[in-house]
Amino acid sequence: MTEFCGKKVLIIGLARSGLAAVKLLLKLGAEITVSESKPESEIKEAAFLKENGVRLVGQTPDIFEEDYELAVKNPGINGNLPFIRRLRERGVPVITEIELAYRVSAKQFYIAVTGTNGKTTTSTLIYEILKKAFPGKAHVTGNIGTALCETVLQNDLINESGHYIVLEISNFQLVDIVDFRPDVSVILNLAPDHIDFMGSEDAYYRSKCRVYENADESCVFLKNVDDAILEEYVKSIPVKAKTVTFSTQKSADIWADDKNVYAFGKTLFGLDIIKIVGRHNVQNVIASVGAALAAGVPENVIADSVAGFSGVEHRIEFVRELDGVRYYNDSKGTNVDATVTALKAFNRPVVLLAGGFEKGLSFEPLKPFLKGVKQVIGFGACGERLIRELTDNRGILVDDLSEALTEAKELTSPGDVVLLSPTTSSFDQYSCFEERGEHFKKLVEAL
Repeated sequence: MTEFCGKKVLIIGLARSGLAAVKLLLKLGAEITVSESKPESEIKEAAFLKENGVRLVGQTPDIFEEDYELAVKNPGINGNLPFIRRLRERGVPVITEIELAYRVSAKQFYIAVTGTNGKTTTSTLIYEILKKAFPGKAHVTGNIGTALCETVLQNDLINESGHYIVLEISNFQLVDIVDFRPDVSVILNLAPDHIDFMGSEDAYYRSKCRVYENADESCVFLKNVDDAILEEYVKSIPVKAKTVTFSTQKSADIWADDKNVYAFGKTLFGLDIIKIVGRHNVQNVIASVGAALAAGVPENVIADSVAGFSGVEHRIEFVRELDGVRYYNDSKGTNVDATVTALKAFNRPVVLLAGGFEKGLSFEPLKPFLKGVKQVIGFGACGERLIRELTDNRGILVDDLSEALTEAKELTSPGDVVLLSPTTSSFDQYSCFEERGEHFKKLVEAL
């Protein structure tokens, strides 16, 4: 704790992670400056910051010329921006709140889950397993909604060791790690995403591989041997950790056929106990099994937890059935690969609602999976391009989600599925994918 006492720390961007970092640094006795692009009148935490002696400033160039011993950057702020580059040129270390929390905590058992799709489902299931195995000692945090700094504060992890922390970690958070070393790491899959932020597919894939960068032979890396892109990157960025393989297509350390899940040559449980739909969720389950086994959880506890798991919000979430039509909320489907995964989960006609913030991703990989799609309804900022490129203008273009759902209801027959799986981010019309998903559910319930 004394390491940060009196240290001048710059927090760049407040939001949830920045505020959590502020609170942790206050406890550690740091001298804190918060740099925010918003005017003070729009910062609801401004009074709290001032009451606690935190200096609140804007983001003018002179702010980044001042003397700081450390900068903690909101993961959503691109590290290539001029003022971030300037800090690094001046020798100021720039990290994220995950690195900060890791540095000040006592020894914990970390399980870090990354990949393009499936992170939230997998992280949540691992947490449910650990919660059953280690009551009061398990936490799920990171990109899933609770900042790691907040988890550290709430559970006094500065002083108390021996907790199990499941960390959903994004490429935004991984690009700025320094010492962070999870005991168990997993890359679920790799597919194009966040090219607007990272600059290239290669940079995006390499950022994901940072999850095992600091690992040694005492750590475990769970590798999806079904993923050709991951296989390529693991060869070029070698893994020093003990590698445990998993697969839904062939025999591996942990794998599944059409009937059972197996681990190290032993049958663990039948697929019939899994409640979440789709073969992709079998992959999420077996990755969770691997992480739980690496943490020392008994096999019967793992099976019981899997049997009781019904999924997470906004990921192929069943909303309701009306007039024989089933409505599903997949608002977390923020890239093309996620929408492909969602479509593959259904064996009945689908009316697909897609659109949102323009990320510039190609829609080509989605085309082969449109055979079972009855109609595509595009909305939002990229709706027009989506309808033009994906359907050759044979889809339906509307302005927003409400209109999309109205059109969908007119098109459906008993036995159909209406699926919100946007293929892209929500930031054109919503603050986050959760807000978009909640709006969709309210609209469906009001039908």
